[in-house]
Amino acid sequence: MKFKLHLKKISSNSNRETFSKVLIVRLPCNPIFPIGPIYLADHIHKCFPDIEQKFIDLAIVPSNNISKYLKRTIDQFRPHLIIFSWRDIQIYAPVDGRSGNPLQNSFEVFYSKNIFKKIRGAWGGLKLITSHYEEINRNTSLLKMGLKRAQKYNKSVKVILGGGAVSVFYEQLGNLLPKGTVISVGEGENLIEKIIKGDSIAEERCYLAGEKPRNKLIHEQPSGTIKTACNYKYIQSIWGKFDWYIEGGDYYVGVQTKRGCPHNCCFCVYTVVEGKKVRVNPVNEVIKEMKQLYDMGVRGFWFTDAQFIPTKKNIEDAKLLLQSIKDQGWHDIKWAAYIRADNIDSELAQLMVDTGMSYFEIGITSGSQELVRKMRLAYNLETVLENCRMLVKSGFKNHVSVNYSFNVFDETPSTIRQTIAYHRELENIFGKGLVDPAIFFIGLQPHTLLEKYALEHKILKPNYNPMSMMPWTARKLLWNPGALGRKLGEVCLEAFDNKEDEFGKTVINILERDYGKSSLSESLTVRPLAERKLAKLKT
Repeated sequence: MKFKLHLKKISSNSNRETFSKVLIVRLPCNPIFPIGPIYLADHIHKCFPDIEQKFIDLAIVPSNNISKYLKRTIDQFRPHLIIFSWRDIQIYAPVDGRSGNPLQNSFEVFYSKNIFKKIRGAWGGLKLITSHYEEINRNTSLLKMGLKRAQKYNKSVKVILGGGAVSVFYEQLGNLLPKGTVISVGEGENLIEKIIKGDSIAEERCYLAGEKPRNKLIHEQPSGTIKTACNYKYIQSIWGKFDWYIEGGDYYVGVQTKRGCPHNCCFCVYTVVEGKKVRVNPVNEVIKEMKQLYDMGVRGFWFTDAQFIPTKKNIEDAKLLLQSIKDQGWHDIKWAAYIRADNIDSELAQLMVDTGMSYFEIGITSGSQELVRKMRLAYNLETVLENCRMLVKSGFKNHVSVNYSFNVFDETPSTIRQTIAYHRELENIFGKGLVDPAIFFIGLQPHTLLEKYALEHKILKPNYNPMSMMPWTARKLLWNPGALGRKLGEVCLEAFDNKEDEFGKTVINILERDYGKSSLSESLTVRPLAERKLAKLKT
């Protein structure tokens, strides 16, 4: 299938001179290949080839030199427009965060019967709280400093702030930024294009700091843009540290093959950030982008889609892409992605193995079909097992990560036993040593169905602050309600004490010891509504 795509170069107008220099800054975070800011720079170059750009990634700058590095860059480059990208705000990391283990600290405070562990957890929690607010203050201060520094050279300089953290917490961040800062929600290509052209941005998903955002701004569908292969030769020319992620060969480099997610998972914010419409990038453009990276020495690729195969309709899209990768003869690459394990057929399974899929993550959240349905995950757990068997038959022999989030909705001892049975069946399929259970407790996020549920049931107050790390809020945001929550907390504490095995595997073993295991058929069956007993959610 061939696509003829033409990006129209924008004609100059009176506003163009104002933005003849654009600086893109990725704010400090864990060092992950900065695909979002790179795609923005590439889009700007395709639309406005005469604009001079520079990109810096503060994630790879030593922390004691970040401020000086940004100042020096602004002094040398003197930008007219600065675009800041804020990747994440880690309220709760799954296990190990940037500043410690929030799950262990929280559970030691909430559930430990040992006073010394309670004190240790409280001390660790205090350090996490301090680190959390310092990180927010640091990033907002970098933006303020960058604006003030750039105004020394250009009084009319404009600042835009976007990225994953901003899309989730845009309502809270607006109060912390200089008035007039453009706060971008979701993808920003069309917004930035309009700003540079001098067009109205009233219809874009954004607002100005100092003003009130439109109601349910994040739920507006993105306008979308035609995605073509990123020009990495150009990116190298504007980013002096490009090789930092390439030269060691130990980083996966991001490539996006589609945007959007049509699902309604109760705890996930992707579907509102990227929109429900799945927009698939042309295969020939994805291959063109990968070829550039391959020629630069990249051998590890991470497909950054919210879901690589979001629906059964997209199975053919995945086949087209993987067959094209296979046709390139890239036998030495490895790739990974978030993959819905229910959307695979035998041909696709073989292509996944043949093209070097190195990591398989099964994000089922629970091994109980009843709970999977309640959480609106739209998974058929029996189909997942069949497809896993298909993968093994096709030759897949790598590690598998299985995500479990206990106690999300109406968890009971019965559903725990069902999850244990399901997990043991996955071990039978892949081999016990190759299945790694990843234990998550949901960090409740704004704009999700879980937040709506918590507000309707008065678990959260309408004016709560989702960025708060204060204990009275944090305990509710780390979703683990009720008496069963205490029991699960104690199980996790016991698992943390076991230094001889991995945390996730230890949790599964303890739960099987304490609750037993159901039959697999129970895991795959949804009882009639009248027979289901709802768990109490009082905290």
